[in-house]
Amino acid sequence: MSILHDLAATIEARKGADPDSSWTAKLLSKGPEKCAEKFGEEAIEAIIEAAKGDRTKLTSEAADVLYHLLVMLSARDVALDDVLNELARRQGTSGIAEKSARPKG
Repeated sequence: MSILHDLAATIEARKGADPDSSWTAKLLSKGPEKCAEKFGEEAIEAIIEAAKGDRTKLTSEAADVLYHLLVMLSARDVALDDVLNELARRQGTSGIAEKSARPKG
């Protein structure tokens, strides 16, 4: 998991960088909504490759999804560790039980 932590740290470090010198800074400078849109685009591309069954392209798109997820989280000041802690909290709980315990609405 250290690669994800390293990537998250790099993204955080690029928050104040010049958008002309960093793709990450450029994305973040466009605001959280644009970061979310880009994440959605990458997720759709991964879905397409998964449906096609191309492992190499799916692997590449999945890497893009993870990167853009971290950018989107950073744009809203959500730390990777917060997400990992939420996953840890859910560990060992049935997905069906976890979903039914969520607040409605």
